Amino acid sequence: MKVYKSLSEIRKIDNPVVTIGTFDGVHEGHKQIIERLNKAKEEIRGESFIFTFHPHPRQVLFPGQRDLKLLTLTGEKLHLLEKAGIDHVLVYPFTKEFSRLSATDYIKQILVEGIGTKKLIIGYDHKFGNNREGNFEILEKFSAQYNFSVEEIPAHEIEHSNVSSTKIRRALEQGDIQTANKYLGYAYFLSGTVIKGKQLGRQLGYPTANIGDVDGTKLVPGIGVYAVTTILGGKRYKGMMSVGLNPTTDTDNKLKIEVNIFNFDKDIYGKEITVEFCKRLRNEEKFESLEKLKKQLAIDKENALSVL
Repeated sequence: MKVYKSLSEIRKIDNPVVTIGTFDGVHEGHKQIIERLNKAKEEIRGESFIFTFHPHPRQVLFPGQRDLKLLTLTGEKLHLLEKAGIDHVLVYPFTKEFSRLSATDYIKQILVEGIGTKKLIIGYDHKFGNNREGNFEILEKFSAQYNFSVEEIPAHEIEHSNVSSTKIRRALEQGDIQTANKYLGYAYFLSGTVIKGKQLGRQLGYPTANIGDVDGTKLVPGIGVYAVTTILGGKRYKGMMSVGLNPTTDTDNKLKIEVNIFNFDKDIYGKEITVEFCKRLRNEEKFESLEKLKKQLAIDKENALSVL
């Protein structure tokens, strides 16, 4: 898969079949559009092309709203799009100036002159250009002039899946991992660097890898204890994760993300790890003693293993 950061990087592509969107999460709803894109490229012997953005448009247009958390960072999104069989992706810098581009200039400068679109596939009610003035009707009007075809995926085909990035975010915030994973079509994941903690877990017999440097725009699932799979050095390990404030031992009111990797005892400080969330096991609790916490951790491990 070829990735571009500007229109100037694009060289001639054979019959580009294009779609446009943020594709945050590359979830089951997105995959319906991607499947149609890949089918259409075979029909006209072309190449699939996704026009997406960085940063997320909402982060630029509504900077005061800091509640938006992403399901996938740009690199993660690109990895998922490549797995879905996409040939080309343009990660276009989204700015206020770009948002003010008229619909006609958008079509001419980007879709036609920049990409060389041969066929455009959009979801129903797709809007683009300044004040969202561009729509399917405008695209149809200019398609003959610029020698490309346009196809709109009907509302019932997309709504049938009942999937949206907003619904997935809401499920993750509530700790409803199984619903989120169902909508995503894969296990939700986050990555970070292992940092040193208080090493209390080691004293309890459940050493944890404390994950730091998680990108601030990435959504972290709601507070609780989870059954997880940890990916480290290309290998996968079963484990359990705590996302929370550690009320039994800590008073700093800071969120910690810690994973206990089962049957694992290596020094991994400074290493990059990825954790896939499988199921939420319980709420975070404050225990009367470390001994009671230790007993609960044993139960958590048993429950995690039964899930995994």
